[in-house]
Amino acid sequence: MSASVAPTSTTPGEFAPRPGRAPLGRMALAQVWMELKLLLRNGEQVMLSLIVPIGLLVAFTQIPFIEVDGERADFFVPGVLALAVMSSAFTGQAIATGFDRQYGVLKRLGATPLPRSVLLMGKTGAVLVVELLQVALLVLVGVLLGWHPQGDPFSVVLLLAFGTAAFCGLAFLMAGVLRAMATLALANILWFVLLVLGGIMYPLSDLGSAAGAVEALPSAALADGLRDVLQHGHVAPFHDLIVLGLWAVVSLTAAAATFRWE
Repeated sequence: MSASVAPTSTTPGEFAPRPGRAPLGRMALAQVWMELKLLLRNGEQVMLSLIVPIGLLVAFTQIPFIEVDGERADFFVPGVLALAVMSSAFTGQAIATGFDRQYGVLKRLGATPLPRSVLLMGKTGAVLVVELLQVALLVLVGVLLGWHPQGDPFSVVLLLAFGTAAFCGLAFLMAGVLRAMATLALANILWFVLLVLGGIMYPLSDLGSAAGAVEALPSAALADGLRDVLQHGHVAPFHDLIVLGLWAVVSLTAAAATFRWE
């Protein structure tokens, strides 16, 4: 006969690992890291977010097919910075989120302890990391092309933050209601339309009677605001911040009300 073993008492938390949900901060950082790795593995998104803006900046500054006042680099670097934010926060974000929803990724993540707010924080955080990389590369290329930046860095950060919020809201709104292929097509079409007609390539004064309507677009507000700061040395224009803030509030509110997770 084997001798019986008397049970021993344990204290709570004595054994590890202990099951349970991780702190929100740790989950957010892990989600940002995962979203960033997925984004950087996608060659199309890397090209759209990094390669295309740099190529357009070089082309705009070196080929005088668009007439601008002053140095070409001083005009086009702020516009391409706005384009870079639009590429990563709107086009890339909308396409990635749309396919995540179609493939059931969002539905499965929604069944885990990961809160949906942290999921969106992870996607937005990955976009912000990519934007930092975009800004660093475009600033370097711009300086090599003869750009002479001016203005208040805080105003630049404020405009980029408002622009990111506005474009992310539009991305979530589109990806949450449309099928993935429709999101892919519409996001790319809007990217091109806003590049050509959204106040990025041309001075708003060149658009004539359409300038008033274009000024209400988030692309024009971001590009025009960045030019006021970086080209003319002004503080962040209140009008452009209001436009971007309204787009952010309306789009994020509409996305929260209409987003379908599956």
